[in-house]
Amino acid sequence: MIRSAKALLLVVSLGALCFAQAPASAPAAQAADSKADAYYNFTMGRIYAELAQAYGNRPEYLNKAVQYYQDALKLDPGAGEIFDELTELYVATNRLRDAVTTAEDVLKQNPDNLDARRMLGKVYLRMISTPDSRINDEYLKKALEQFKLITAKDPKDADSWVALGRLYRVANNSPDAEKAFNQAIAADPDNVEAMTSLAQLYSDLGDNARAVEKLKAAAEKNPNPETLIALGQTYEQMHDYRNAADAYKKALEANPDNVRLERVLAQTLLQADRLDDALAVYQDLSNDEPRDAQLKLRIAEIYRVKRDYAKAREVLNQVKAASPDDPEVRYNEVKLLEAEGKLPDAIKIMSGLVKDTEKKSYSAAEAEQRSGMLQELGILYRNNAQYPQAIEQFRTAAKLTKSPAISMQIIDTYRAAKDPENARKETDAAIADLKTQANGKNTVQLNLALASIYEKAKRYGEEAGALNAAEKLSPGKDDRVNIHFMRGAMLERQKKLEAAEAEFRKVLELDPENAGALNYLGYMLVDHGMRVDEATKMIKKAVDADPENGAYLDSLGWAYYQQGRFMEAETLLIRALDRIGEDPTVHDHLADVYMKLGKTKEAITQWQASLKDFQGSAGIDSEPEDVAKVTRKLDAARVQLAKETGK
Repeated sequence: MIRSAKALLLVVSLGALCFAQAPASAPAAQAADSKADAYYNFTMGRIYAELAQAYGNRPEYLNKAVQYYQDALKLDPGAGEIFDELTELYVATNRLRDAVTTAEDVLKQNPDNLDARRMLGKVYLRMISTPDSRINDEYLKKALEQFKLITAKDPKDADSWVALGRLYRVANNSPDAEKAFNQAIAADPDNVEAMTSLAQLYSDLGDNARAVEKLKAAAEKNPNPETLIALGQTYEQMHDYRNAADAYKKALEANPDNVRLERVLAQTLLQADRLDDALAVYQDLSNDEPRDAQLKLRIAEIYRVKRDYAKAREVLNQVKAASPDDPEVRYNEVKLLEAEGKLPDAIKIMSGLVKDTEKKSYSAAEAEQRSGMLQELGILYRNNAQYPQAIEQFRTAAKLTKSPAISMQIIDTYRAAKDPENARKETDAAIADLKTQANGKNTVQLNLALASIYEKAKRYGEEAGALNAAEKLSPGKDDRVNIHFMRGAMLERQKKLEAAEAEFRKVLELDPENAGALNYLGYMLVDHGMRVDEATKMIKKAVDADPENGAYLDSLGWAYYQQGRFMEAETLLIRALDRIGEDPTVHDHLADVYMKLGKTKEAITQWQASLKDFQGSAGIDSEPEDVAKVTRKLDAARVQLAKETGK
């Protein structure tokens, strides 16, 4: 709490000796004596403050410390360091009223004493929050008044500008808070606290890009764990898990014993699809805490995503042995069986889990969670071609939570069942339900939700109308990005390539680093043989932003195919399949690559897999012409293989 006073005692003694030896006039000698006495009292205040701290804040030591500091102030009311330490002591011991009295007594003698105003401002700042976590408007007003006066008199006081900015934030005055933080940075360009506070303000306002800019600058100036953690959290809000993980990793390097931070890093690496890195961190944590089932479940999950089902099963069995009835363990069993293609077994366990967790009533959070479980069971039924059972689960989920996403699951199920009439009816019902929920309000969110449903039903004219309506309602930047992206995808599906490109270019004008737009536009151009080199650079940029994204890897592999870089294309497309799993388009791309490499048998295998995926849930959005195209290529490959083998 208080810095060591031993060294200062020696300085004071020497200082007093110097004053005693120096010849001076009587007034000067009196002033020197006053200074020496002030420093003596200041030092004694420090000593008693340290004694109080060492002995559990004993009142007699605290009282003496305060008295010595007060005596020091009387002798030297212009000594800022005395104010600082006395304020610190008052706050640490919660003697806030005494602090106010002390500061006000000094200000009666000299209203321009900024150190006294700083004491008063800091104490009022401490008194703003009430015991029931509310804001005391009276003290907020008083604190603002003091820091306004301080910064007006001393515009170079960066710390007071920061305090003023924070007070403005408490008062919900974001414009003045921003000005105050910027004034602090102008006064002290290296002030990390000012940069961090400004970043937090931008984050609260939803401007994560500027928040990241300030936090990166702060981290470069002072790479302490707190700043790096704040940077990581801001990246997480932007769903930029790769950069978030990098920030957390640096924070952990600065504070290697922080187990909680290590867990955050592991989870963020998993979200960033950096599976090997995440696995290493989780294994390190699990070695230190071998009884922690959650860590083992995450390890099993990573092995499952990496398609190493044997190791996933081995780790999961370890957890099952200890907690066979744990719902999360059972859920992980479902996901592993699903990945292994054992859908009947997965359905059996998931059905049991849904039944065992059933209740008569649910809180809002419980209803949301149960709806999610029912939807997962519905998807399992759909993937196993049990369409009536899937519809039943989705409708039960819809009774718990009203969500356009559930309606789209039902529409997809009818489409998978080759039931266009019920798909159309469900689309109309979902649209009517959305409009009822909107209660006559025409909002950006309503129109975007409508556009999503129209897109699912391939009703592009109505989708265009919903997107146009959303655009007319003065949407924010994020919504404008969504509108242009959705319109671009809609136009691309209608083969209106020039108009689609214009929309994706608008997305990139608003958000130049938008990996989704870079990939979509790049793939569209490559797939139609348009400006392939430029398109490849776009896709490469998307892959650099998200190196484990299977869709992006597929796009880059296809771009390399178009450039004649077949070996590189093969590597990327194999990685894409490893990340995505079932996907008729990726299998088709890899088959084309194999034909160029003279691997006819391998190409046939991939086209067979493509046709199989077209028949499953992965091919639900496919067109008949896509299936016909792959069928023709497969037939041609079989003829080619017959020629090669003489059979």
